[in-house]
Amino acid sequence: MRTFIQQMKSAGLVEEITDPVSSVYEAPKLAFRTNKMLEFTNMDGHRCVMNTIFDRESLSVALGIPKERLVKTLAACTYAGKTRDAGPLQFENADLAKIPIMKHFPKDAGKYLTSGIVFSEWNGVTNASIHRLQVLDETHLIGRIVEGRHTYKLMKQAFSEGKKLPIAIVIGPHPAVTFAASTRVPEGKEMQYAAEILGKELDLFTCPNGVKVPDAEIVLYGYLTEELHEEGPFVDISGTYDPIRMQPVLEIVGMHTKPDFIYHGIVPAGAEHKMLMGAPYEPRIYQAVAGVTNVKDVYLTPGGAGYFHAVVQIKKMTDGDGKNAIMAAFAAHTSLKHVVIVDEDIDIYDPSDVEFAIATRVRADTDVMIISGVRGSSLDPCRIGDGMNVKAGVDATIPLGQEDEFIRAEWD
Repeated sequence: MRTFIQQMKSAGLVEEITDPVSSVYEAPKLAFRTNKMLEFTNMDGHRCVMNTIFDRESLSVALGIPKERLVKTLAACTYAGKTRDAGPLQFENADLAKIPIMKHFPKDAGKYLTSGIVFSEWNGVTNASIHRLQVLDETHLIGRIVEGRHTYKLMKQAFSEGKKLPIAIVIGPHPAVTFAASTRVPEGKEMQYAAEILGKELDLFTCPNGVKVPDAEIVLYGYLTEELHEEGPFVDISGTYDPIRMQPVLEIVGMHTKPDFIYHGIVPAGAEHKMLMGAPYEPRIYQAVAGVTNVKDVYLTPGGAGYFHAVVQIKKMTDGDGKNAIMAAFAAHTSLKHVVIVDEDIDIYDPSDVEFAIATRVRADTDVMIISGVRGSSLDPCRIGDGMNVKAGVDATIPLGQEDEFIRAEWD
């Protein structure tokens, strides 16, 4: 994390805030309203960073990949990076009150750890993924463990054998680790993916419960239990409040912190949250669309909460490519709600250019696909139940053979 902060400063992408700032509302509000990485030198007496990966430029710095090649490069990864055993970590008794965990919005149920990567292991199978974690007391958290995700499956396997699931929570690793943990990869390959995109072996340290973790500012270890507790309300990716649910309690036994540790906070529905939710799916969509046509680029848009809306740029090869690309995109990212397919001449990062494609190249009766009764996202406030939804795909590509009719006027 510290090397990355220096790189971001060199790129002119960091604003340092030296005035005292509160972890309750004040720091989250500042992060939500800016398009820069924020470095707080005194947030409740601690150092803190927010908005570490807030756009493609910051992601490019974090991963060491040129911005224009991010999606294509990540889509080519093989998850074959190397890790190595770095020995045990030393821990002290857990006390979550020593960490400046934030309360983000007035109606939140309490303080939430939003950047914690939950590492878990059961019967030799590992997983690393981010889950929102509500503070219950000094040694307990409540985790939103979504049904069907890998952590949930490992948890259920442990419970079926009458055991708690060993976990560790990592706060403030290198952002490449955070990005990798936010990405759906082959089972147990998150840290190999992080090592691959970093281009070097990744050290993994062993916690007392056997869970292995990368270097970070803060590491907590403990167990995910069968005890349930109310979790929420909490503002999630759409900027609206997610409802109260009964969720499992995490028992925290020990904590490891670097001297003068730097806490990493993610403001819900802010720029970094949207990047970490959406950007990891862009390579998956790229790969899927590449299986049906010549794909050029993919963008999950900020206006779609960085998660629900995609624009996919293709070089159309045959009639029907646009609709095939729509279906491939939905298959690659099941929470995707609306997708627009455009030609090479459309700038997918410019909302006006995408709107122009829809306005001039779409006939609603032939170019819009409506798909009802399919799995969407439980975070969508207009979902059906806890995840079913209706999706729409828009083929905004020029019909083959009619390209001359759609030439835009320009000067030499």
